[in-house]
Amino acid sequence: MTDVHQWDVPGRVNLIGEHLDYNGGPVLPLAIDRSLTLKARSREDGIVNVWSDAPGTGKASFATSVRPGEVEGWAAYAAGTIWALAEAGHPVPGADLVIESRLPSGAGLSSSAALTCGIAAALDRIQGLGLDRTELALIGQRAESGFVGAPVGLMDQLAVLEGRAGHAVLIDTAATPPTTQLVPVTWEEDGLVLAVIATGAHHALADGEYAARREECERAAAELGLDHLARAGLDATVLLTDETLKARTRHVLTETARVKAAISAISRRAWPQLGTILTASHASLRDDFQVSCPELDVAVEAALEAGALGARMTGGGFGGSAIALVAPHQVQAVRERVEARYAAQDWARPETFVVHAADGAHPV
Repeated sequence: MTDVHQWDVPGRVNLIGEHLDYNGGPVLPLAIDRSLTLKARSREDGIVNVWSDAPGTGKASFATSVRPGEVEGWAAYAAGTIWALAEAGHPVPGADLVIESRLPSGAGLSSSAALTCGIAAALDRIQGLGLDRTELALIGQRAESGFVGAPVGLMDQLAVLEGRAGHAVLIDTAATPPTTQLVPVTWEEDGLVLAVIATGAHHALADGEYAARREECERAAAELGLDHLARAGLDATVLLTDETLKARTRHVLTETARVKAAISAISRRAWPQLGTILTASHASLRDDFQVSCPELDVAVEAALEAGALGARMTGGGFGGSAIALVAPHQVQAVRERVEARYAAQDWARPETFVVHAADGAHPV
């Protein structure tokens, strides 16, 4: 038996900058204090065994020579990481992996990025590969895009790897490779907290709608002669003729501006202004990018009715979670208001909880 290596890998909340990571725009996520624990040990027989305690999972086994299409479901993320490591020239002799998660699956908190990056980080340590955090993020991204079939950007992976307690991570996705900068977030010092409302609505970025939004942005950029849509000028929506592409471009341009305004508000501790920016982001995602859903809209509306300074959906959309900037004594009011609105619609009860900016993936 070889030594067991244990890693703690957080989920993430994207504070602002939604759907910008594949458009060359700035994003501002933070790692959160809800995480998964990964226990890993090496094998020498070319077999990978994966156990998970998440509902509907269990045990999966596959060879290190696994190829896309050979493993499906939850285990595809683990198999994809092994495949991506091999594709990058880092074959793994085999491994036993045990995953214990405190991240709600499908809540839009990047449980998939935590899983793929955690496995990559653990195997990097076990095998002495010497990969840096950006290289690990690229492995995680490759696992999702090339194996699972979800064409994700790099935001989630960098957030769960580069996060630090008390900080958000500003990522410049236009750089090659993307660069990161830590931004102190001090709302808790001023009597505020960030609450997550996990709607329980379906959330699967491998579904076609996410890929469709990415393709629409690529078409708009191509029509404008740009590599990245976030580089478009203010006249972009006039130059485009397709109304859908105009709307997608309008979101990318205004969301880019909102990220910059949010960073300024955070630096000045202007929390009401930050709240207004968060709420405006949700409206743009709902109307121009069309990635919200009734459950997310009601969660945001209810949080604002209960006194939140601002609220928005977070993550890819089509379900998942919303976030709200609130005073601690208002969290219960937000919870009760959201639950009442959901009960009136006969929707499943959502989960509301406070999160704190936490450290990125690290050995335990």
